[in-house]
Amino acid sequence: MPAYWLARSRINDPVAYKRYTDQIPGIISMFGGKVLARGGKYQIMEGPDKFHRFVVIEFHDLETGVACFTSQEYDTAARHRRENGAGEVETVILEAGEFTK
Repeated sequence: MPAYWLARSRINDPVAYKRYTDQIPGIISMFGGKVLARGGKYQIMEGPDKFHRFVVIEFHDLETGVACFTSQEYDTAARHRRENGAGEVETVILEAGEFTK
């Protein structure tokens, strides 16, 4: 069942944050992920407005999305934003679930 990596972020240091984002497409590709939305126009409908960048990535299943996020490759890339305060990110990986009528 597909799963979706949902992230929202606030960029505090664009230069340091770019060191992180430059590495991410290759890492996602290693795990068969497909970016469905990254950046672009948005409208906050409810909740805090502190986040200004949104990302949706599709993976084959929940386990693969979690494996990507917890991989050494992702952790190494994420250090560029985590250790320098370059950005604040909230991430959830959500299984598509079953839809009912």
